Parts: sequence; C-alpha cells; structure tokens
Amino acid sequence: SCSKHQTAFDGACYEFVGLQFSFLRAEGWCERGGGHLVFILNDETQQFLQTHLEPDKDWWLGLAPASPNLTLSLAWLDGSDVSYSNWVNLPEDRATCGYILRDTGFQWTATENCTQELNFICQFFGRTVACEGQNATLQCGSGQVLEIEDAFYGRKTVHYCRSHFTDLPTFSQEECSWINVLESVTITGTVASLSFTRMNSTVIPVENLPKEIEILLPRLDVGEQNSTVLDLANFSTLMIDIPSPKVTLVLKLEPSQDISFMVFLGYKVYPHEKEKFTWLLSPKDRTGGAGIHFLLVKPIVEPGVKSVNATVTVTSIAAQCKYWNETKSSWSEDGCRVGPLTTPLVTQCLCNHLTFFGSSFFVMPNLVDVTRTAELFATFANNPVVVCFVGSIFAAYLLVVVWAHRKDIQDSTKVKITVLEDNDPLAEYRYMLTINTGHRHGASTSSQVTITLLGTEGESEPHHLTDPEKPVFERGGVDMFLLTTHFSLGDLQNIRLWHDNSGDHPARYVNKVMVQDLETGQKWHFLCNSWLAVDMAECWLDKVFPVATESDLKRFNLFFMKTAKDFQDGHIWFSVISRPPCSTFTRVQRVSCCFSLLLCTMLTSIMFWGIPTDPSEQTMDLHIEFTWQQVMVGFQSSIIMFPINLLIVSIFRNTRPRDKAAKPEGLKQANNSRYLYKQLRHVEKELRLLGPSRFPNTSSYNRAMQQVQGMKSHLEFLLDGDQLNRSPSPEESISSSAEKKRSQGGLPWWFVFVGWILVIATSAVSGYFTMMYGLTYGKDQSINWLISMVVSFFESLFITQPLKQVLGFAAFFALVLKKVDQEEFGEPQIDEKLTHPGLDPDVMQVARRDSTCSFYQPPPPTDIERMRKNVIQEQKVFGLIREILYMGFMWVLLLVAYGQRDPNAYFLSRHIRQSFSKGISNTMSIQDVFNWANTTLLSNLYGDYPFITDGNSKLVGNARLRQVRVQKNSCRVAHIMQESVPDCHTPYSWESEDMGSYSPGWNLSVGDNTSLNPHSAWVYRSQSELRAFPIWGRVMLYRGGGFVINLILKYLHNNTWLDVYTQAIFVEFTVYNANVNLFCIATLMLETTAIAFQFRSELHGVRLYQSTGGLHVFVMASEIAYFLFIIYYMFVQGKLMRSQKSSYFKIKWNLLELAIIILSWCALSVFIKRTLLGKRDISFYQNNKHRFASFHETAQADAALGYLIAFLVLLATIKLWHLLRLNPKLHMITATLQRAWTDISGFLVVMTIMFLAYSIASNLMYGWKLYSYRTLLDAAQTIVSLQLGIFNYEEVLNYNPVLGAFLIGSCIVFMTFVVLNLFISVILVAFSQEQIHHKPSEEEEIVDLMLIKFCNMFGLKCQKK
Repeated sequence: SCSKHQTAFDGACYEFVGLQFSFLRAEGWCERGGGHLVFILNDETQQFLQTHLEPDKDWWLGLAPASPNLTLSLAWLDGSDVSYSNWVNLPEDRATCGYILRDTGFQWTATENCTQELNFICQFFGRTVACEGQNATLQCGSGQVLEIEDAFYGRKTVHYCRSHFTDLPTFSQEECSWINVLESVTITGTVASLSFTRMNSTVIPVENLPKEIEILLPRLDVGEQNSTVLDLANFSTLMIDIPSPKVTLVLKLEPSQDISFMVFLGYKVYPHEKEKFTWLLSPKDRTGGAGIHFLLVKPIVEPGVKSVNATVTVTSIAAQCKYWNETKSSWSEDGCRVGPLTTPLVTQCLCNHLTFFGSSFFVMPNLVDVTRTAELFATFANNPVVVCFVGSIFAAYLLVVVWAHRKDIQDSTKVKITVLEDNDPLAEYRYMLTINTGHRHGASTSSQVTITLLGTEGESEPHHLTDPEKPVFERGGVDMFLLTTHFSLGDLQNIRLWHDNSGDHPARYVNKVMVQDLETGQKWHFLCNSWLAVDMAECWLDKVFPVATESDLKRFNLFFMKTAKDFQDGHIWFSVISRPPCSTFTRVQRVSCCFSLLLCTMLTSIMFWGIPTDPSEQTMDLHIEFTWQQVMVGFQSSIIMFPINLLIVSIFRNTRPRDKAAKPEGLKQANNSRYLYKQLRHVEKELRLLGPSRFPNTSSYNRAMQQVQGMKSHLEFLLDGDQLNRSPSPEESISSSAEKKRSQGGLPWWFVFVGWILVIATSAVSGYFTMMYGLTYGKDQSINWLISMVVSFFESLFITQPLKQVLGFAAFFALVLKKVDQEEFGEPQIDEKLTHPGLDPDVMQVARRDSTCSFYQPPPPTDIERMRKNVIQEQKVFGLIREILYMGFMWVLLLVAYGQRDPNAYFLSRHIRQSFSKGISNTMSIQDVFNWANTTLLSNLYGDYPFITDGNSKLVGNARLRQVRVQKNSCRVAHIMQESVPDCHTPYSWESEDMGSYSPGWNLSVGDNTSLNPHSAWVYRSQSELRAFPIWGRVMLYRGGGFVINLILKYLHNNTWLDVYTQAIFVEFTVYNANVNLFCIATLMLETTAIAFQFRSELHGVRLYQSTGGLHVFVMASEIAYFLFIIYYMFVQGKLMRSQKSSYFKIKWNLLELAIIILSWCALSVFIKRTLLGKRDISFYQNNKHRFASFHETAQADAALGYLIAFLVLLATIKLWHLLRLNPKLHMITATLQRAWTDISGFLVVMTIMFLAYSIASNLMYGWKLYSYRTLLDAAQTIVSLQLGIFNYEEVLNYNPVLGAFLIGSCIVFMTFVVLNLFISVILVAFSQEQIHHKPSEEEEIVDLMLIKFCNMFGLKCQKK
C-alpha cells in the first residue's frame, strides 16, 4: 500500500516531489523515507512516469558514477548497469549524475553539475529490516523463512563517508550508505602551499630534504583539545577519546611544581619522542585505533615519600599535517608530521618537502648567462623577435638623428637677433625686443607688423619688424629684434603694435612682448594675449599694451605658460619636435636621450619579466589591485634606470656652449668726453651724407670737415683713441650677460663628450642584454613581453609623463610657488655686418627708412571697417559653400538610413502573417482557438524539417504561449441581476490584471508535499523576468508579463488553461531566414472583446548578422563618413555657442542642427545597444536551443533605431529649406508666410475649434454603429478625409439620411467653402503685399559675390547684377 502522496505501479510506490534539491539532498530526502531516487529499468516504467510528470520541469534520476567494468560512465545507485535508456545524447565520461530534461519528450541527459536544484522522483518498495555486519532473517509467510546472506541498502560504491564519531568525513574512501556520503573532505585548518619555478616556468621539485622544514599553521578552530587538572597525590587516570586512528595526539603537561613523573598510555607503551612536558603520539606510536584511551600520570618520588602535594594540567590536542598530492589527487601525510611545538592555536608541521610560502624584500631579477652569447645568437632563426626589434630601434634612431640634425641647422638660422633695417645709423641707444607669437590656430601672420615704444622720456619712431633672411612671427615662435633710438626713452610705459592686414593670412595673435634696455639691463614685460585681426576678438588692427607689474605677471595664466613651456622643452619626448630654437639642448641630443631611456626601460622590463608572483603576499585593493612585490619591482627598476638617464639629460641641458674668440675690452673714459666724441662723429657722418654738392662752394665743405676732424684729433690725443672710436656693441652686451650667467653656474663645454660616452655605453649595454634576455626566454615569451612593453611605453608616453612631469609641476608652480619663470633658453648671436654698416655714404643712405611706406602709419578706422566688411562677406561666402556641401551630408545620411533597412523584411513578415492567419475568423471561441493552434499553428511551426512551413525560415529556439488574465469578481453585478449573473469581470486593465499563483486548473489550494514551481504555467511571471515589453493590441495596451508555457496543447486543454478570465493570448517565436539574412520576431495575438477572440499579428524583421559583401563595406564607410560629418558639425556649433552665447538658442536653425547632432549620437548608442543585445540573445539560443529565446529587447532596440534614423532624415530634409533662401522667389514665399503669420494663426485657431467640434459630434452620433467613427481619433481622421474628398457617404446616409446629410453638408460649407477659402485669401493678400514691399535678403549679395569668385577661378567674365 502507498501513502496518499504516492502512486503505485508495478509493485513500487512513486512520489513526485515538488521541492527542488541538489542531487545529494534529493537522495537523502528519499532515503529518509525508506526509498531512493527512481530507477527506470524498462519502457513501461518510462511511460508510467511520463503520464505524471510536468513537461516543463527537470527531474533527478537515481544515476551515479559507474564502476570501470560497466559500459557507460553512469550506473544506477545500486551499482547495476543501465540496460534500458532514453538519452538525448550519450553521457560524457565526466558526467556524475543524470535527470529527465524538460521540453524534450521526457528524455534523459547527464551532467557533472550535481549541485543544481531540480525536482525529483522517489521510489519505495515498502519497509524492510536488515542488520549491519551480520546476516538477518525475515518472516515472510506461514512458516517460510527467507535467509539474506548479504544485504546492503543504498549506494554500494567507495566514497568519502560520514565518520561514526563526528560529522567530519573519513580520511579515506570507504563503502557506505548513500545517506552518509559527504560531498567532499573538509580541511578545517589553514591551507598553504609554495613551489619554486625555473625561468621557463617549469616547477623545481623539492623533496626528501635531509633537514625538515618547519611550518606553523594557525588553527582557525581550536579543534580537538581538552585540558584537565590531575591530582598527583593519588595515581590519576585520564580518559582521552581519539577521534580517528590517523590523527597525532599531542599531550602537554604543566605541573604545579618542578617534579618528575611517568606517563602511561593505553597498554603501558611509552612515547618515543618528547620535549619537556610535551609528548607526541603519532598513529605509529599507538597500539590502539580510534576510541577511548587511558592516560595515567605517576609522580617519581624519593624513597620514603608516599605522596606528593602537586597537580598537573593535561592538555590533549588532536592534530594532523596533510598536503595535497597532485599525483594521487588526494590529501597525504607522506613526508610531514606534527611537531612538538603544536599548541591549541598553532599546528607545527615538520616536512621534508615544500608546503609553505617564503618571501623576501628585494625581488631578484632573472639571470642571463653572458658566456652563452654565441650559443644564444645561434638560435636567432627560431626566435628573431627581440633581436629584430632592438635592431629596428637602432635603425630608426639613425634615421631620426639625421632628421634632427637638419632641424638643428634650421633652428640655428632662426636663433639670431635681427637688427632692424630701418634703425637710424646715427642712433646708438639699443633695445632688445623679444616677441612671443602664441600657439593658437592661425596665430602666425603674413602682414607687415610695426611697433612703437612709449616711455617716460619720449617715444620711438615706428619700426617695421621684419627679417629678409628668415620668416618671422610663426606660430609658437620667438623673434628677437634690435631696435635703436637716439636717446633713452626712460621707463617704458606702453608699446603700440599694428599691421596692415596684408597677405593670405593677415590675422595675428600676440602672446607677450619683452623689451630689454641693453645699456642698463632693465627689462619690461607686456602681457598682450590678444588678436590683431579685423574678424576676431575685438576686431582691432592697432592696439596699445601697457607694461605689466609683478602682480600682473603672477596672474597671467601661470599654469598655461608653465604647461606650454614644459611640453615645449621639459618633456623629453615631445620636445624633440617642439624644441625651442634658442635652447642649447639640441634635437640630436634629445633624440639620443630618448633612445637611451627607451633601451634602459626595455632592459629593466625584460629583467623582471615572468617572475612568479608571490601568492602569500596580501593583495592591496585601491581600486587597482597590486602587491608589494610589484611595488618593489617598480622601485628597483626606477633605481636602475632613472639615475643614469637623469644624469645624461642634466649634462646635455646644463653644459655651456664653447666660447668664441675673446674680443678686446674697451677702456673706461669720462662720460662727457665720450659723448662729445660721439656727437663729433655724428656731425662728420652727416657732412659726408650731404657731400660737397650741398654747399655753396667746396671750400666751405672742406673747412667744416677739417674743423670737426681737428676736434676729434684733439680728443683722441687727450684720451685713448681706440676706446673713443667704439662703444659697447650689442654682442658685447650679450657676451657680458652670458659671461655673468656662466659665472653663476653650468658645466664646462667639454662635459658634452661625457654625455655622449654615457649615451653610447648605456645604449650598447641595454641593447645587448635585452637581446640576450629575449633569446633566453624563447619566442612565445618574447612576443608576450614585446606586446606588454609597447602598450606600457605608449601609456607612459601619452598619459603618465604628461600628467606627472608637465601638468603636475605646472600646477605646483602656478598655485603654490606663483613664480614667474625668467629662464632664457640661450643667447643668440648678432650679425656683425648689420651691426656696423661702416661709413660708406651709399650704404648709410640705403639703411635709412622710407617714410612713405604705408605700414609706418596705422590703418585709419574707415579702412579697417572696409576690410572687416570684406572679410565678413568672404567668410559668409565660404559658409554658404559649406551649406551647399550639406547635400553630401544628406546623401551619406540616406545611405546610412537605407543601409539599416532591407525591403525583404516586408515580404518575410507578410508571408509569415499570411501563413499563420489561416483559419482565423472574427468570432473565435476558446475551442476555436485550440482548433486553430492544433492545425494552423503547429503545422506551420513544426514541419518535417527544422524549418517552418515555408521551408526557408528556421525556428530559433522554441515557441512560447503567454496569456494575460483579469481577476475574478473584478466588477460588481447590478443588484437586480445578481441571481441570474453570479460573477463578472471587468475588461482588461493594468489594475485588474491577475498576477497570482495557482495550481493546475486555476485552483488556489496546493498539496501538502508539493511546492509551486516559479516556471509553471499557472504562476504569473513578470515582464522583466520574461524580458518582454508592453504590446499594443486592437483593444488595449497589454503588459509584457503573464502566464507562460510551451506549446503543450493537450495538457492545457485538459486543465482548462484558457477560460473566461483570459483576456489575450500571445504566441511568441523567432525565425531566421538565411536567404535574406533576416530574423523575424513574431507575436501572434488573440485578444478577446465582449463577444469573441480577434486575431492580430506583430512582426519585426531585424538583421543581426551583417553581410560580408561589398555593400556591407560600402555601408560601413558611409556610417564612418556620417559621423565624421557629425563631429565636424559639433565643432562648428561649438564655435557658434562660444561666440553667440545665450542668443545661440534663439535661432531656430541652430536648434535644428543641435537636434540632428543629439539624435545622431542617440542613434549610435542605440545601434551599439542593439548589437550587444543581439549577441546576448544569439548566445542564449546557442546554449539553450530547446528553450524559448526572447529577442524582444533586440527588436525594440532595432525599432527605436529605425525611428531615430527616420527622424534624422526628417530633420535633415527640413534643413534643406534653409538653403531655399538663396533663391529670391522662394525667399519671397518664406517672407510671405512670415508677413501673414498673425492672420494665419487666428484662422488656425478657428479651424481647430470647428474640426474638433465635428469630430466629437460624429463620434457621439456614429461611434457605436460605424467602424470609421468608433473612437475620437478615428472620427478625426474621417473628418480630415472628408476635406480631402476621400469619404464614404453611403454608410452615413444609410444609417440616418436626414442627420447624415445635415452633418456632411454643414461640414463642407463651413469648413471647406468658408474657412479654408478665407485662409487661402489671407495668404494671397500677404503675397501681393510682399511683392510690393519686398526687401532683398543679404544672402542675395553673398550669392552674387560667390558667383564672381567662381567665375574668376575659372577665368570667366561674370557681371554683377
């Protein structure tokens, strides 16, 4: 007889347990009831189980690993072979358990994951009695006796079993009943390990050591310990329970007095090893096994002493030392034993092989054998990676050095002080001008620049800043000019800069100007930071800049100044390209320093490559995990690499240039005599310039010259003539300044050779050892190191070094020190030919300025305004050309839009819709729905081949059936009808939707021994769980959740899965058509109205696998080109935002551009989202081909992408209207609409009111009878169709001829004849007024100018209208 929860079949009882357990827990559950997991030994048992199992659940079977002599890897729990089977696929060798797989027709599958929780079936044969360890007899009938010679219940296979004394597992595999099987052996103490490896990552075996290694392992749980105080006055005996014969017993005795005593254990066997008051008894030292042992403590006393007044505390500790033997794949004690220093807190293990971790402070690098140089280089053919890489670096270095040498030669031509050609030869008071051109785009200029100095004692003449031998005012350049005046200007107050706006790029950006008085050494700084241009910033060509104070210098963008200087000169890699021409640290030297640094970095990296990580070190997690070993490797690498490279850079940077030949020093003279001599010499020069022809007679000229020369001779006689004839030249001033700097510091010029020796030595040594390490490691390790090295190098070059060396120091100087950097890069040389032109009158005449040149006068305001207007018009012309090129953007957008859509998607959707709509009617009952599902649905979904009926589209995964329901008694029945209608339910709404959990048949009661499966067809599953979305039906918007099951129609029909509370049924599946490379996500919907079910389908085609043809490449190129356009438009709109500020958002075309940019990036993000979702869904399908694969999220993302692209095309097309303003006629139409807008807006209000009135009236009149007016929205569409002449008059007139005629007639009269005609009349009146008062737009003039430029470009004559 079977219990009420069990079902009888073929002499056994079967219980279908609704709980979900792992395999071990399920077998234990069955064994506690006297049974085991089910054995299926024949087809009759299989068929019986199929009639009682739920097909959408997985059920454990009594399958376990088989003995080696059986045919399969699995056997039944009693050890018998699997003679009958119903496998989906034969079990693999790794499989350890089996179960009935859902949705496969109740076939079996095997797995190695026995910890998953599934339902299970228990099999019972009634109660039996058996005794362990002996035979047993059972009374089986009237006087008959059945003798059982060998009985065993459960799983008779070797395994780790539960101990008889504790809940811990046994330490070896034994035979035991399945209920006592433990899942694994538990090691309760600390586990540790250590292994040594060679350079090639092979393990060094360490075993059979002559001296044991001491290992101290903390005892996390105190374990088997007991402390007892024994009184030695009498013989005291202590009972000790040893839990296992494998453990070592550690006895610690602590007497109250220092006395001697004897210890007896068991059968008076003394311990073999002892330390004071500590005895160890290993399993070999004990005669007994597990169980009770007796410990006797007897004091040793002198003769005549009968008793001792003392106690001893005995602590017993059970401990083991095991290690994991990888060869045997088990825990072993070989070579390890428990030590005498074991305490309740720490276990001491003594081993002759490695079982613990060791660590040290400094990490030793890998070693390389130099004596194997020839041998290693002989393997070059097998491992050329590192050698070729180092060789390519050397070759690249030589090429870059050639380029750097040429650039150094070019820089040397720039490093000079330009003596201005328009300096007065008679003026000898010198000023040095240092002008910094900014790094901004377009900062250089082609204009003629002029400057004037203004001081407290006067102002200089305008000077033209130019140099015939080199270009000036280049972007980021520093130009130095020598300007002379007749006298000192005192303290400078201002400078005035202007240019004539000539050349191809006249605009100029001035960063700062420094003026130095070479006579006194005083410097003045002018912080300009301004544009001199007619179309930028303040639109000034002429500007006066005041001198900067010390506080101004500290406020003048110190951070950006320091950052720019550090990138230009401080960053060792970037400065190779942007090195200041005045710097004494040449490009060749910088390239060599980079070369040495790179090779040293490679060497330190490869030295520590592949060193095993110490697993005993604690990992530090500061958002980035690292260990102290990694920190030490980085620290040691820095110690090895950076000092030598820092020394090389410091030598090259701080070495003084080699001195030129010394010039004779001038002697000091009295200032009055010196200046008098100067004036006489000036007079003599002026007389020579005039010549005899300018005098009335030649004798007067000769007499004047003789008088001047006589006075000069007298002064030369009184003073040293050599000193009077000369004055401190600019070279001497610069030389004296340089000499002063040299006296302050710097290295001698010959130190440059020391730097070159260090570069050669470090490069050669690093290159050699890097190649040796690479040849030692082998090809694979070398490739891995090379990839790591290249990635690390570029990360350091572009991220770490700029942030650390440049931005960090710049912020420190700007925010903390606030120190103005006065350092100069070097002192240039002066061209002596220009400094002393001599006394030739012709040369002096040429050197005089031509005051008639236009650039000596600032441009007048009228000319500046004219130039500004011309520039603005030219900019608008180019802007107009860019707008015309917008057609290219539109073309690319259309390519992208149609590249995302396939016309075959429509035909595929239409075919599937027609295939599944056969047998559909507008009045379908629940039985009709089942009939349609059994015929049309199943026959189309499941054909003879793995394709749906059309033979071309494959079903992806399984199909799913989902329904949404409303709650019972969700509405109130009228009181008078309650007897006739006991129950009612409201139409579907989100508030009335049923989200409960039921048992089969929609019953609320659940059996005592069953539990609800969350995947049951009778349990509500939420929208997020199903990965679905709300869906629009003809009647309502339905949630994406519901009651879900696979297509098991007979089970659903028998259990009344569909009833009156079902509001909508959804059949969901996905197909793939390889011919057109499209997925179709289909949802067939049957929603109920007040009478019957109505059919509706929603299908979405999407391409998840991109084709590999040429069209795909073309579409990808179009997408890339499109986003290049978008990035360009973002740049343009950013500039407009910066210039227009808040007024930017008041221009509708700007908002349109902004909307296109935002929608484009949204489309890109949705495209990426769709790609990721598609890969996720396809991966789920490939791993679960028998289950339903939901592609709804992918379909929604694809639909959203389609909508975004459609709106993008709409907005981009609307933008074309902006180009219509270039046509005068179309511009007039736009102006007409603007003029008539006031009147049009009023008519629009009237039309809207009348339109709404007729829509409401028609809906109220005909909404209950005619389909065209069933909702307010449908009625509004019908009224619009009436205005367009698309109207069904007969249905209105047939329903009510009088009322219909009145409604249609009044609507036509008022809406069509009156309001619309008046609306058109307003527009025509505004158009006629616009024709009279039309003002040509500014764009018309720009179009004319653009046509003229195009005609000039092609050499055509074009007359402006």
